[in-house]
Amino acid sequence: MMGGKLYDVMDKCSTGGKIKTYIQVTTTTETRQQAHAIAQYLVEAKLAACVQITGPITSIYRWNGKVENTQEWLCLIKTQDDLYNKVEAAIKSQHPYETPEIIAVQIVQGSKEYLDWIDEETEK
Repeated sequence: MMGGKLYDVMDKCSTGGKIKTYIQVTTTTETRQQAHAIAQYLVEAKLAACVQITGPITSIYRWNGKVENTQEWLCLIKTQDDLYNKVEAAIKSQHPYETPEIIAVQIVQGSKEYLDWIDEETEK
């Protein structure tokens, strides 16, 4: 056991020699209830091991030619990279926005225990 030491994700290999990669997907919603519903759906479907909800946050953006300034709730979704397409589709199916923010960044380092936990709690 590595005792919580951070290591490069590239060091963790799964069966068949395929390198396992992990991502954090973010999306925002208009209300806490919408964020909670999306989080619950993703975790129950085993598409995410964890969804953290924070907010309200202030978002300033251009939409339909107008600068908007709104409060939103931010979802931080931890999952496996190979589940991204399913996560995106699930968010879109649950999300009230016409064009929701759905972006992913690769997790390049993490504790072995945490990354193993993501494996255990998400779809195989």
